[in-house]
Amino acid sequence: MNLTGLHLLLSYQCTSECDHCFVQSSPRARGTMTLEFARSAIRQAAEMGGFSDIAIEGGEPFLFYPILLGAVREAVDYGLDVALVSNGYFATSVEDAEEYLRPLKQIFDGDDSGFSSMLSLSISDDEYHGGGFDSPAERAREAASRLGIEVSSIAIDQPCVVEHDKIKGEPILGGGVRFRGRAAEKLVDDPVLPRRPWMEFSECPDENWTDLGRVHLDGYGNLFTCQGVVIGNMKNKPLAHVLADYEPFAHPIIGPLARSGPAGLVKEYNLDLKGDYLDACELCYKARKELRQRFPEQLAPPVVFGVEEEVATQASA
Repeated sequence: MNLTGLHLLLSYQCTSECDHCFVQSSPRARGTMTLEFARSAIRQAAEMGGFSDIAIEGGEPFLFYPILLGAVREAVDYGLDVALVSNGYFATSVEDAEEYLRPLKQIFDGDDSGFSSMLSLSISDDEYHGGGFDSPAERAREAASRLGIEVSSIAIDQPCVVEHDKIKGEPILGGGVRFRGRAAEKLVDDPVLPRRPWMEFSECPDENWTDLGRVHLDGYGNLFTCQGVVIGNMKNKPLAHVLADYEPFAHPIIGPLARSGPAGLVKEYNLDLKGDYLDACELCYKARKELRQRFPEQLAPPVVFGVEEEVATQASA
């Protein structure tokens, strides 16, 4: 494996409840990472070697600011680059946003470890996040630029129909939404959007299951490839052991996906999902949701599958 990135889902809680969110974050969601656990995960990644960057996301990581600061300090101490992802909700003004971002920049400016870690900030800025003139995202970007923080925007457009760039007139799906998580529940009903038969989705468009480049970790300890597909739990086993034990073709979910994509998952478990779908993610998500009770350790946590009432059970486990 060529693993370079560890992504920390600092919490599933968020100020928003976006229709396209693939981890189904909301103001009600739980699963916040403790500072001790975040530091331990970063330390384990650094000591393994190979990891070069830490991404801190959610949910909305700025909701748990002291934990965010502590995790960033830990990453910088080990010479790791840090990428933050936020919706910029804290940017009530440019000046207020600077107060949030300045301590983060100072961690890097004051670093005397001899490393040259880099800080970057990605701000969600689209219709789902109240994008537009003088939006919080715009103010957060301005504050980051003033402080010399590398900043970019994440923009997801509404699903739409566009023409194929090679075959004139052939409708394909545009807009950038991946139909997993809440999008597979909220955004799939438009009859105009083009669908394809389930058996055509014979490969995963996003994941290389046999050569992982990054992994995600949540506050429950779940270590993911794609969110919701668990390869181990870091509250039960160290990161190095989880990765050493990773055998994609022996995994009950990843095995079929690696061999023949979401269609393989449907065929292998004979699921009653043999219809038409917007994309591979929609079919995969719906197949995994049907299999969740059968494979609760490999398909977790419940919140990613929209099952809020079970979150408290996993939180106390």
